[in-house]
Amino acid sequence: MSHLTQNLIGKKALLLVLADQEPEPENGAVMEKLPWRYCLGKVGAMEAHKVVAAIETAAKKNGIINPDVYREIHALYHAIVEAIEGVTRGQIQLGSVLRTVGLRFSIIRGNPYDTPEEGEWIAVALYGTIGAPVKGLEHEVVGLGINHL
Repeated sequence: MSHLTQNLIGKKALLLVLADQEPEPENGAVMEKLPWRYCLGKVGAMEAHKVVAAIETAAKKNGIINPDVYREIHALYHAIVEAIEGVTRGQIQLGSVLRTVGLRFSIIRGNPYDTPEEGEWIAVALYGTIGAPVKGLEHEVVGLGINHL
C-alpha cells in the first residue's frame, strides 16, 4: 500500500476550508489535477444535527456522494461526526449547553493512494467559531474527519 504523500486528502480538505474564499491558486491548481470531487459551504447552528444535515445536503447537491447508496451516506456521516467531535472537543453538544457554531466546511472525495484498489475516501474539514450564543464571545475551532467509502 503506497501512499501519495503530496495527495493527503485530510490536508487538502483543511487547506480548502482555511482559505478565505475559493481555493487559493496553488491549492485550486492541485485540486484540478487530481481526480477528486470537492465542495465548500457554511453552516451556523445551535444543534449538531443541523450541522450534519447541512454538510450532507451539500455533499448530495454537489455530487460528492450518491444519495441512493447507503454506504456512501454512512461513510460521510462518520466523517462529519469525527470532524464535529474535533470542533466540540469530544462532547457533541451545542444548544443544550448554550453553545453555538459558525462554520465553514469542505468535503473531498477521492483516492489518495497509488493504486485504484485502495478505493475512495471522504474527508470533511470544519473551521470557524464556537461559543455562547452572544456575538463576540466565541473562539476559533477546527475539526477533521476522514472515512473510507
